[in-house]
Amino acid sequence: MRKALRWLPAFAVLIGTVGAGAAPAGAATAAEPDIKERVLKIPGMNFVEEKPYAGYRFLVFTYDQPIDHRHPSKGTFKQRFTLLNKSTDRPTVFFTSGYNVSTTPGRSEPTRIVDGNQVSLEYRYFTPSRPQPADWSKLDIRQAADDQHRLYKALKPIYTKNWLATGGSKGGMTATYFRRFHPDDMDGTVAYVAPNDVNNKEDSAYDRFLATVGDKACRAQLNSVQREALVRRDEIVARYQKWADANGRTFKVVGSADKAYENVVLDLIWGFWQYHLQSECASIPATNASTDELYKYVDTISGFDAYTDQGLEKYTPYYYQAGTQLGSPSFKSPHLKGLLRYPGIYQPRSYVPRDIPMKFQPGAMRDIDRWVRNDSERMLFVYGQNDPWGAEPFRLGRDAAERHDYRFFAPGGNHGSNIAQLVADQRAKATAEVLDWAGVAPAAVKKDAKLAKPLAPYDAKLDRQQTLDREHSLRP
Repeated sequence: MRKALRWLPAFAVLIGTVGAGAAPAGAATAAEPDIKERVLKIPGMNFVEEKPYAGYRFLVFTYDQPIDHRHPSKGTFKQRFTLLNKSTDRPTVFFTSGYNVSTTPGRSEPTRIVDGNQVSLEYRYFTPSRPQPADWSKLDIRQAADDQHRLYKALKPIYTKNWLATGGSKGGMTATYFRRFHPDDMDGTVAYVAPNDVNNKEDSAYDRFLATVGDKACRAQLNSVQREALVRRDEIVARYQKWADANGRTFKVVGSADKAYENVVLDLIWGFWQYHLQSECASIPATNASTDELYKYVDTISGFDAYTDQGLEKYTPYYYQAGTQLGSPSFKSPHLKGLLRYPGIYQPRSYVPRDIPMKFQPGAMRDIDRWVRNDSERMLFVYGQNDPWGAEPFRLGRDAAERHDYRFFAPGGNHGSNIAQLVADQRAKATAEVLDWAGVAPAAVKKDAKLAKPLAPYDAKLDRQQTLDREHSLRP
């Protein structure tokens, strides 16, 4: 999972209306003390800020977490999270992007569906939620799952109704890992566009995907433009270096502007299908386009900043995890034969400073995969048909239906696919299950899933795609 692995492909929700003279949802009442004060009574809680939003209380906190949950005495760090409070008598959705947390009010799709509260947690080691000094050996999927478990246990006495976990891309992976290690915490899990790289050394699924995605003409033109970008590399790299110098960008981690450029170009086809649609194939430049046009297109799709030191630094925790547990995709590019100068550079170790040791643990994803197939319950996986990250999806067991496990693909969808984009019968089924898991399914929906729809109205500001933050570079 690297650049194109911007798995930060995506998910979202809304606001309640307030009648004249009525107190806004989430406001303190005589029967319910102020939610901010209730949370701050929990040991280790620290208030950061509050941002008003109609119908909710939106608060930012930090929570003191053990650096090592296995040895809590070895110190703590402050982990940032946000609370979108509607009412403590509503279900709660536990969201994570798997990266930084947004401090702007926003709702994930499950939160809108169940008309509930949302707790959004920043993933450990993404700044500012990073221990100082950082012991990188404590950045693993179990420690992160324990972070979620501990915060859930702290908040559950306040939010006593049902809880669901969700996230998109790396967040969908995170929600799945949380469920594997703490299967009794959540009443259901909705994981969007979550890759499942069980065997990091066997990536032929990506080759098969890239050979068939979209239509033949679009694939051919993307290949042609990618090749031309390397044919003209010396001219473009000179311009790239000039841009970097003018903008204070450096290349110490990858080694040079030329090495960074090779990574940028390798991201091109993956990045197109991750964030764009078949309908956008017409925007691909002609092979004989000007260098100015080619330069602009490569920057738009892949992003020249992605492999600079400054672009990589924010995502060091992701690349570290990709190179130690999560795995990362690789794919063949026979049309680029003779044009690649740095064999083996396109992998996570190239993007993490050398003073941070990394050793891959092949058993980590195999364990997750076995658990999902054999033991998971009430889990919904949503993928996009044309999203490269979905080439290796989570696999469900033969008795999946009995365990209420589901996997759906949005037709023509990319890394931003969600429940709303599924075909009608799958959309209704997924929505009905989410409502049931949350304990808020209307009686009519229990009788007929086709009647299922989100309980909260759409809000353009609050319901932006939150599961997937678009990022340049091969990252989920």
